[in-house]
Amino acid sequence: MTPDNKTKRVVIKIGSSSLTSSHGEISRRKLERLVDEVAQLKDQGYEVLLVSSGAVAAGYRKLGCLNRPTSLPEKQAAASIGQGLLMEAYSELLLSNGYVASQILITREDFSDENRYNNARNTANVLLERGIVPIVNENDTVTVNRLKFGDNDTLSAKVAGLVDADMLLILSDIDGLYNADPRKDPDATLLRKVEEITPEIEAAAGDPGSSVGTGGMKSKIDAVKIAMASGIPAFLGKAGVPNILLQAVEKEATGTYFESKDSAVNLNHKKQWIAFNSGPEGEVVLAEGADISMLGKKRLLPSSICKVKGYFQEGSVVRILDFEGNRIGLGVVNYSSEQLREYDQTQDKYAEEVVKNDDLVCHLEASIPVGI
Repeated sequence: MTPDNKTKRVVIKIGSSSLTSSHGEISRRKLERLVDEVAQLKDQGYEVLLVSSGAVAAGYRKLGCLNRPTSLPEKQAAASIGQGLLMEAYSELLLSNGYVASQILITREDFSDENRYNNARNTANVLLERGIVPIVNENDTVTVNRLKFGDNDTLSAKVAGLVDADMLLILSDIDGLYNADPRKDPDATLLRKVEEITPEIEAAAGDPGSSVGTGGMKSKIDAVKIAMASGIPAFLGKAGVPNILLQAVEKEATGTYFESKDSAVNLNHKKQWIAFNSGPEGEVVLAEGADISMLGKKRLLPSSICKVKGYFQEGSVVRILDFEGNRIGLGVVNYSSEQLREYDQTQDKYAEEVVKNDDLVCHLEASIPVGI
């Protein structure tokens, strides 16, 4: 069925275990099945962006390792081999279906810098609008652990927000979110629809289910939080099920659909960048007795701050804490840390609020997972 009104934009995340054989190499059969379904979506008018894992899994045996490497240099070397193998296979299979693939390798630093973030969005938009299928992965060959997204589940949700996706599809080796671990509890029930990520749902998230991949159910829940906060419906289902993508976009697939019941939670690009990508450079602490509800009005004045932590310049993103140290949100500051430390209420130059309305994201008022 052709998308209604306008072309629908879909981001699909596919995990390592869904692309590789039991020996850790690319499974041609699995890859062909995935690309065939992507091509069918394209044939029906959808714009598709793939966030694909599998580079390390595809390359480590070619590197001479019998098992998946654990050291960072070996992982990066394996990724440098496997990424080329993945792109070669994707390009060949998509081209046989009449579509062109492109490669986008990014790091967390690319997202933490607002200019680079906007450049990435512009590039992806051009590719999608021209009918190309961008294949996104983290640039594992140069990224150190402390600067990684964590896993491709989180990356896919951030990319979905980046390109204003209409839906995020996360394919894994499990067919959705259960109320308990189905590997341990035979009475576990598949949750078909989730409108809010409650503590009970987070408690149901288990450990990684595969030795090949890096993301467990918790990482998928974190990804879903980001998508829901950005106003993007998400789906979690099992890769390899016939027509899973086609059924998922029609909301007919077996799996779990996530869509926020709160229509007010829909961050724009600026707030998405602040909340999920910016990388705070310092902290400001509210004075004791300061009314936290003022953040609901998106107004934070210098007089409300009792302590400044770290060193930052005007235009930096900082964490906002209450007097007891609880995180309230993130914001782009209009003063440097030095200026805030020297604050004097009698000086006119401090008349401007510390954080303006459009530059503040408060996760307490919207239950948003700020800082993932």
